[in-house]
Amino acid sequence: MGPHGDHGRWWNDQRSIDKYKLTDPQRKAMDEIYQQHRMTLVDLHATLEKAELAMEPLMHEDQPDEGKILQQIDRVAQARAELEKANARMLLGLRKELTPEQWKQLQADRASRRMGPASHSEGRRWGGQPRGQGTPGGPPPPPPGAPNGPGEFE
Repeated sequence: MGPHGDHGRWWNDQRSIDKYKLTDPQRKAMDEIYQQHRMTLVDLHATLEKAELAMEPLMHEDQPDEGKILQQIDRVAQARAELEKANARMLLGLRKELTPEQWKQLQADRASRRMGPASHSEGRRWGGQPRGQGTPGGPPPPPPGAPNGPGEFE
């Protein structure tokens, strides 16, 4: 289990439970919301990865076909948009389980984290090299925007 609870579910981390005074019914509801959206997010993340992978050979051709590349860029953008929308729906569901006071504390904590070191960006470059994702032999990284910390709601 990592610092944010099991598999990115920060609401199951004892420090978060204590700090935000999360109740068992809140945590149970948040687990259910997470489970409801998890398969969709995994599928949409895979769709995005495939669209990005399909871009690589197009970019490496000796004579790049601009039309094909632009079509693939549209596919990548659409896949990314669908993933972001699904993630936002899940995060909104999680947020609805919090009281206004809990939400304000999460936002304050997130704002204070922004003052810290810059976060790395996620995703792939067109060349295919991952940018800070996962560890060799370890579990795959969560989808971009996945709730990895208490303030990850925007």
